[in-house]
Amino acid sequence: MRKIRIFCRNTNSWVEVPKGSTLEDVYQQLALNLPFGTTSCLVNNRSEGLHYTINDSRDVEFLDVTSDSGLRTYTRSLFFVLYKAVHNLFPGARLRIGTPISGGFFCSLDVEEGITAEMAERLKGEMQRLIDANLKFRRVTCHTTDAIALFREQGLMPKVKLLESIGDLYTHYYTLGEGPDDALCDFFYGSLLLRTGELRLFDLIPYGDGLLLRVPDQKNPTQLRPMYRQGKMFDVFQEEHRWHDIVGISTVGELNRAILSGYTNDIVAVSEALQEKKISKLADHIAAHPDIRVVLIAGPSSSGKTTFAKRLCVQLMACGKHPVQISLDNYFVDRVLTPLDEKGEYDFENIEAMNLQLFNDHLTRLLAGEEIELPFYDFTKGKNVPSGKFLQLTSNTVLIMEGNHALNPRMSEKVPATAKYKIYASALTTIMLDDHNYIPTTDCRLLRRICRDYKYRGFEPQEVIRRCPLVSAGEEKWIFPFQEEADVMINTSLLYELAALRAQALPLLEMVPESAAEYATATRLRKFLNYFVSMPLEAIPPTSLLREFMGHSSFKY
Repeated sequence: MRKIRIFCRNTNSWVEVPKGSTLEDVYQQLALNLPFGTTSCLVNNRSEGLHYTINDSRDVEFLDVTSDSGLRTYTRSLFFVLYKAVHNLFPGARLRIGTPISGGFFCSLDVEEGITAEMAERLKGEMQRLIDANLKFRRVTCHTTDAIALFREQGLMPKVKLLESIGDLYTHYYTLGEGPDDALCDFFYGSLLLRTGELRLFDLIPYGDGLLLRVPDQKNPTQLRPMYRQGKMFDVFQEEHRWHDIVGISTVGELNRAILSGYTNDIVAVSEALQEKKISKLADHIAAHPDIRVVLIAGPSSSGKTTFAKRLCVQLMACGKHPVQISLDNYFVDRVLTPLDEKGEYDFENIEAMNLQLFNDHLTRLLAGEEIELPFYDFTKGKNVPSGKFLQLTSNTVLIMEGNHALNPRMSEKVPATAKYKIYASALTTIMLDDHNYIPTTDCRLLRRICRDYKYRGFEPQEVIRRCPLVSAGEEKWIFPFQEEADVMINTSLLYELAALRAQALPLLEMVPESAAEYATATRLRKFLNYFVSMPLEAIPPTSLLREFMGHSSFKY
């Protein structure tokens, strides 16, 4: 049997394997025995399932659930098992999986009697039975027309609309069943595990009017991901999903059909109007409460906080208020006082990097009617210098402040609660690829950041992707814990935005070389974006929040 040489990054060594070996065969030959097993593999920096066959020299790196890609593979497989359990116990019921909330995934199930604790327990038991049976996830490649026929027969119309709209000649799907007559088909835009028995940990509990599917904690896969309070965010997600259902566009296939049918301008107009209406209502509320003098806006990276703040200012002016924006970036401590992270590098995400004493002193004096000199932070020198600009509040002045730490109680601890209005702004992607494939909000924000940072900040896409884990770690530590402290949450994502970002993002993602570790993320995002039909960019108004990332905004930044 002919042998080929592959380089295994797990062992940092070359090894010979039989040509035509699957990744599963290679894993067993290498006897790696990763502590949590393996879920998938990077082949030349591209994520593949363990069914993948190797026919020539490759670099391979086996992954487990402690990696982002590995956990996605685990989670997708769990989604399929849940769908199979629903199909077995409640034939014909529509299952929609996707909203990431409270450390798990919210799932809705259309059943007349509604979700009960007993129903959740039955479904969980059926899922465990399917897992104990160690059934195979079988991958099938076929003509797209054949896959469409199968999904239409199963009543999975969102998948039918998606595959019909992208025009691929071939596609693949997975099957799961206990026999030929029992096999159920499903489609996922990433690989699955090889067998259900590899799903070692999960839970399914009632949540709201649906179910919460809980998954292992990426940092400690022997335990479930911790649950945490996200009631306000859940309400925002649910409101957005109801609106999608009303307009008839809740999945990418439906969006593609609308764009191809010439309804782009209508989709953009309605999406922008809905967002503007929400901003207008916030301004009305603030104007109706004269005690509110300080508006604090926080949110994760690339949420569009800056444009949101500018549009809120416009609406406040329409209410007769005098909004004044103050950048929290000017309240950094001198660089020599900036705390260091575990690597000994400056930790600019740390709240101690902010001059909390000066910020609270300024707010206290402003609210007392005093005049202050606004600070200016010279990033070149790494220190605060006089700005020569002074501010004193009038009776109708409202301070607008946006930044990562805006909702952290320490940031404005000297300001009376009645004088503050706290807003959490985040790009919560609510359109789904189909009923069983959600779109991570982190992917949407990363695509925004790739487009913006290349256009305005001179960062190559590879560098933006490389820094993503650092950005995410800062958000987990300094932003997300305070999101439920907001008085109101607003979704800055737009229904059409991924179709709009596609044209700019795809060429940038293609700039990431195969030799780079970031190629895996770039390839995954490219594959994902290709499910969207491009839309004419001239349809996006210059005041759109999306213009902050794509260019040609009428606002100055």
